[in-house]
Amino acid sequence: MAGILAPGLGVLAHLERLENQTSRSRKRSEEPQSAQAQERVLGTKIQKLRHLRDDPRAARRHRRGGVKACIANVEPNRTVEVNEQEALEEKLENVKAILQAYHFTGLSGKLTNRGVCVCINTAFEGNLLDSYFVDLVIQKPLRIHHHSVPVFIPLEEIAAKYLQTNIQHFLFSLCEYLNAYSGRKYQADRLQSDFAALLTGPLQRNPLCNLLSFTYKLDPGGQSFLFCARLLYKDLTATLPTDVTVTCQGGEALSTSWEEQRASHETLFYTKPLHQVFASFARREKLEMSLVS
Repeated sequence: MAGILAPGLGVLAHLERLENQTSRSRKRSEEPQSAQAQERVLGTKIQKLRHLRDDPRAARRHRRGGVKACIANVEPNRTVEVNEQEALEEKLENVKAILQAYHFTGLSGKLTNRGVCVCINTAFEGNLLDSYFVDLVIQKPLRIHHHSVPVFIPLEEIAAKYLQTNIQHFLFSLCEYLNAYSGRKYQADRLQSDFAALLTGPLQRNPLCNLLSFTYKLDPGGQSFLFCARLLYKDLTATLPTDVTVTCQGGEALSTSWEEQRASHETLFYTKPLHQVFASFARREKLEMSLVS
């Protein structure tokens, strides 16, 4: 086939064969004009082969182009399969590049026989928390073979939106949900473990940790007051609540200053992580006790 190297024939050998053919054509040609035209054609081929000889990368591209041309002429369906395989290989390379580029943000992974297994390491305030994995099968369409994502994280919804069209967005969106969940859980755990003395009764929370309710006691100036708090996190990718309600038992008898304090508690819950709010309560009580003593 013209323009395609014969199997097993190298560039140098093919170049030598064409140069010999040019020499023979000059001797045998009885029609000068035809011979000149043939020489021009062969000369062009020789120049191309010399270029391939001097540029190995061009030679490789030439061979690949030849193979694809043969496949296109002989097996059109096979060409489609090759193109699909190349697209899947490109997706796999994209995933590998994403994991390599964002390794220090909590994303890592390893290649498997089916595709790639992605590990998502969550953290909050510099503290490493839980890890989750998603085993992806690189085929058409992409699919999730197995995972350890909690059932209350909307994995199917995220996959339906992004997995087939933008795998980077899929991974980052899933990271957002998992990091936010781990951050909310971390705050609730810290409240229970570090500030149990300020709580009256158990901390109530749902599995997603986006609805918390608790009662806490403060004793400013020797007076004990109970506050009831309800924190709702409507945004599941957030670690701070979207709705906060703080009430005080016997609130109808509170002075204006205590109403202001109740309102200030709500503001703190909106703007600071839960355990940091209670750390400030504990410091304030400790300071007041030192002043009294």
